[in-house]
Amino acid sequence: MKKSDREIMEILEAYDATGCAHSAAVLAGVDPKTVRAYVAKREAGVPVDEPVKRAKLIDPFVAKIEEAVDTSEGAIRADLLHERLVAMGFTGDERTTRRAVAEAKAAYRDGHRRSYRPWITEPGLWLQFDWGYGPVVFGPDGRPRPTMLFCAWLAWSRFRVVIPTWDRRMGTLLSCLDATFRACGGVPAFALSDNEKTVTVEHVAGVPVRHPMVVAAGRHYGLSVHTCVPFDPESKGGSEATVRVAKADLVPTKANLRSGYNSFAELVEACEAFCAKVNGRVHRESAKIPAEALVIEQGRMHPVPADPFTAAAGETRLVNTDQTIRFGSVRYSTPPGLVGREVWARVEGEELAITAQLVNGLDSGSQQGLVEVARHRLSTPGNPRIDLSHYPDHPQEPDGSPKPPKIRPRSDAEKAFLALGPGAHAWLVEAGAAGAQRVRSKMHAAVELAALVGVEPVDAALGTAAAAGRFAEGDLLAIVQHQSEGSSAAALVIPDDDHSIQPGTSAWATFGRTEEL
Repeated sequence: MKKSDREIMEILEAYDATGCAHSAAVLAGVDPKTVRAYVAKREAGVPVDEPVKRAKLIDPFVAKIEEAVDTSEGAIRADLLHERLVAMGFTGDERTTRRAVAEAKAAYRDGHRRSYRPWITEPGLWLQFDWGYGPVVFGPDGRPRPTMLFCAWLAWSRFRVVIPTWDRRMGTLLSCLDATFRACGGVPAFALSDNEKTVTVEHVAGVPVRHPMVVAAGRHYGLSVHTCVPFDPESKGGSEATVRVAKADLVPTKANLRSGYNSFAELVEACEAFCAKVNGRVHRESAKIPAEALVIEQGRMHPVPADPFTAAAGETRLVNTDQTIRFGSVRYSTPPGLVGREVWARVEGEELAITAQLVNGLDSGSQQGLVEVARHRLSTPGNPRIDLSHYPDHPQEPDGSPKPPKIRPRSDAEKAFLALGPGAHAWLVEAGAAGAQRVRSKMHAAVELAALVGVEPVDAALGTAAAAGRFAEGDLLAIVQHQSEGSSAAALVIPDDDHSIQPGTSAWATFGRTEEL
């Protein structure tokens, strides 16, 4: 039976007082062998309460287990090793082998454990960026397609930038970097990237070979592009965490209950709202607000060049007055606000990407810098690609039908009539389309009738008259009286007996008669 700590101390005190194991055993009330055992442990410098190790069946095979674990670099399975030990004469069960293998693997890991040093950052020194898969959004051709999320962050201030894109090619990458630098208000000394083919062409003897276009872009902006070490949390952890947090908040999942996006513009707005949220709250690691820390970091970064690096943006085109550019003898539309300006067009697979340098953005939500403003599927001469959403004020609806006329009252009489409500608006549009006579006098009569019976019944009667096509002199008063009696509006539609699609019976007039010769 194991002795308690108090009993062990009494045994050792008795031995120190007598110097004899037998005398100490009499004082402590234990066997002399027990006294000698605890005294021997103390003299050997080992804990006196350490359990006694007894011989095990696995002991003769421990060296073989350690050899197998070391050879397999800690990956060997215990059940396979047990079969080998049984063939060597081991008579124990598999549970004993599993315990011995677990101890050997723990010892192997302790001897081969990789040590990590925290990454100590400085203001204005490092920018990290990486890509993540975004949500599925309706593309320029109206079909759903996946998107990509360009995620960048400044390592010191933790300021993040998330930009949605359609792909991760060279032109898109350089456009996103330009927009990131302008969003950060400066260019850091280094940019750290993953092993992307757009950044690193290949590795020769472990040395990454940079893409010439990326090197040229680095010279343009005045920074060096580096590749992070594989499986290294110090160099990859920041960018991967930014991608993980952005995807958790922006990509619709069962966890965040976010609904899908109806357009790419909605995804852009969601990314800007996400950046505003994470950059405006206290970061858990730095205990600072990234937007406030960015002000300090901007003092250590060099200015962004006025002109973006456009070598990978494609060919330059001038936007015509009809908001289109010509590429390959085909017209492609652009958003409003770019007429007379220079844009860049490049072919990405089967699509044409159009980018422009924005000063204040096409709208209040756009980022500054080189931004992709339109994307079309490639076409052939004679078949222009026109995005109807680029023409919001066009007199045609997106489906090709004409838009209803805009009602703009000018006189006091017109304002008084239209103030009756939506029924008055509908009556005026339908009356004009039907060619009704004396429209102004009927509008004046409706205003007078509203002063007598009230605005709501007159406005409701005007809406019913517009739907039924009733624009005669006494129709409005008749409808008001009819609705005041509680009758349905369906009875107000009077069919025209002069016009019918029902065939007549004149063809049956000669049925059963014979022709006289």
